[in-house]
Amino acid sequence: MKKISLAVASATLLLSGCATVGNDFKAPANVAAPTFSNAAGDAAAAHLPREWWSVFGDATLAELEQRALRDSPTVQAAAQRLLQGEAQLGVVRANEGPQLNVSAGVSNSRTSANTSQGIALGRRAISGNNYSVGTGFSYEIDLLGRVRRAVEAADAQALAAQADRDGVLTMLTTQVATTYFQLRGLDAEMAILRGALDTRRETEQLVTARFEAGLSNELDTARARIERANAEADLEEVQRQRNALEHGLAVLLGASPTTPVLPAAQGARLPQPPAIPVGLPASLLGQRPDLAASVASLKAANAQVGVAEGAFYPSVSLTGNFGFASESLSEIAKGGSRQFSFGPLAVSLPILDGGRNKANLAAAKARYEEAVANHQERLLTALREVEDALSDVRQKQQQDKVQGVSREAAQRAYLVARARYERGLSTYLDVTDAQRSALAADRAGVQIGTQRLLAAVSVARALGAGWQPEGRLATLAQAR
Repeated sequence: MKKISLAVASATLLLSGCATVGNDFKAPANVAAPTFSNAAGDAAAAHLPREWWSVFGDATLAELEQRALRDSPTVQAAAQRLLQGEAQLGVVRANEGPQLNVSAGVSNSRTSANTSQGIALGRRAISGNNYSVGTGFSYEIDLLGRVRRAVEAADAQALAAQADRDGVLTMLTTQVATTYFQLRGLDAEMAILRGALDTRRETEQLVTARFEAGLSNELDTARARIERANAEADLEEVQRQRNALEHGLAVLLGASPTTPVLPAAQGARLPQPPAIPVGLPASLLGQRPDLAASVASLKAANAQVGVAEGAFYPSVSLTGNFGFASESLSEIAKGGSRQFSFGPLAVSLPILDGGRNKANLAAAKARYEEAVANHQERLLTALREVEDALSDVRQKQQQDKVQGVSREAAQRAYLVARARYERGLSTYLDVTDAQRSALAADRAGVQIGTQRLLAAVSVARALGAGWQPEGRLATLAQAR
């Protein structure tokens, strides 16, 4: 009998190493486009550094990014979600090995003297203490790899959690950069508005002096006051927008909105946006954490199909226990108190389950197909984001060139209008129109410069912002 049990166990172990339920995971097909249509230059080998914001060469931005990565509650929450995924993997992986537990107990019991057993003993009751200590053993032999598929699914879900964490970091750093450049753009606008306000005050004084000298009329004086007041109102509006952005930046950094985090810059110049290396569309899968998370989720869904298939096949488990039991605690360690059992080597095969396993398998396959479709949608969305960002970079660059011509012409028109007014060759209305045009052109130039910087950030975000997979994520990326 012992030989038969050993033979069955050996055959079971052999089978468990030769077959696995479900299909091995195959990476999804990548994009077919050879290059991005809006990319410029050599796009064969391009990748941003891990600290992608360093391409802007801005020390203040680099300091803000480090603060956000260190102090943001969003980062801390993402880290805890990753720990949850890794802990769940440990829970599932524990099923691969044998389970061993130790138990001890004490009880007091008394049987009835009036039962059939008590009558047979001469109407005697049996009472006393019982002490026990022992170990229990159980092990599910993974006959066709159902447990291995469950571990594979949990492992892939942990990888998805890691990629999700990295995606949160990517989104946070790009949000910080976007807010930072918006603030710098508003600082530049405020500098222009302050200069325009000083000019309008000087102009108001000039018009007032001419009016008092009888060289102008009260309408010109009223127009000068209106333009000065409009400049003050515009300055207050831009300051309001800046305050809101600074509050948002403080929250991104994990600080109170009441805490000043970025003093206003005095200069009106914005840096030129850097050239962002684009790379090929096929490299997106290895550069974006959201796509890496999507692939990991797809692998988990594929493994879950194997788990569902495993429910149709026999499950084999082995149990045993060893310990001591005695009525007297002093005799519990003696050989006569020893008790043990080995087995059974139990085989369970589902025969009639009302279609439950079939429905579970259909649901698992449907979830996998849904994951495939969702991944394709995410991939296409990623391609669109890159194309949109590259298009913005090109168009904003051209728009900046044209706007430069407009700024020069508007400034020249203002100087001519003011000179003609001072010589009495034109009305103050010409000066007012020229001032408005010059101010609008200057502000538009700053806004376009800000948009060019934001477009560069959008390109970096669409390309994965320097994200590089590590550990098992890197292995998954190489498999693609």
